[in-house]
Amino acid sequence: MGTKEVIITVESIKPKFFEKLIQNILKLTAGTTILVLFLIFFFLLKEGYGIFSYVSLRDFILGTQWLPETTPPKFGALPLIKGSLYVTVGATLIAVPIGISVAVFLAEAAPPMLREVLKAVIELLAGIPSVVYGFLGLTILAPFIKELFNLSSALCAFTASIVLALMSLPTIVSISEDVLTTVPKEYREASLALGATKWETTLKIVIPAARTGLIAAAMLGIGRAIGETMAVLMVAGNAVMLPHSFFDPVRTITANIAAEMGETVHGGLHYQALFGLGIVLFVITFIINFLTNILAADKLGMKRGRYL
Repeated sequence: MGTKEVIITVESIKPKFFEKLIQNILKLTAGTTILVLFLIFFFLLKEGYGIFSYVSLRDFILGTQWLPETTPPKFGALPLIKGSLYVTVGATLIAVPIGISVAVFLAEAAPPMLREVLKAVIELLAGIPSVVYGFLGLTILAPFIKELFNLSSALCAFTASIVLALMSLPTIVSISEDVLTTVPKEYREASLALGATKWETTLKIVIPAARTGLIAAAMLGIGRAIGETMAVLMVAGNAVMLPHSFFDPVRTITANIAAEMGETVHGGLHYQALFGLGIVLFVITFIINFLTNILAADKLGMKRGRYL
């Protein structure tokens, strides 16, 4: 009898031990991720803080001239920030509605065979290198837009927005489709049982229930757009100027860093200014993630249970 009690006790300890071990591993992984994030920010700050002893933070952010080769050099990042925002906003306005619409079709309306074919094509698009998108935009899309809108040059924010939207679509579609398929089947059945049509069920039940995941998918698409370098460098016009419309040539923060980093002296003023741009880009990305988390929070009433 005593032996059986010992065996039962040992067997009951094993699940608790492995559960505790898995919890500790997950905590370690999460902590490592946070540590890496802080190390990245610390490295950017270490390499770029020196520029703010030459130019104030306000003048760096709001300055309209980026002339690192003049005497004295001028480091005004506003044209680059505005160019990045133009391209990112344009890509978001194109990619998010189309991406979520395609995901809704795949999850709710597409026949199984067509769904599998389209998902394979979308995954293939995600694997195409960005430089290939840049070549396609430069040789096919830009001439078409030039003729369509009668422009002197189609290397502008609008062209870059379309290219980045195409690059962001696979991410948005894949994640959105996965989110929509995880909505419990009971939600759909309950709505249909109450007399709603399939379209009403999709629009008023499934999409609101998956809203948090759809916002996360859109945010990841925006992150892809704002962080892209090569394609933007090829099709955006690469001009450091304040854009006033989507048909003006622009240069983004990432493209500027890529174009000029090879010309700088390590530790020099220009080098520090480019890392200062990296800090600005890091902060912009952090703000986008922060706002997304607020929009996706349950305290805004986006609880799945309220749609039953």
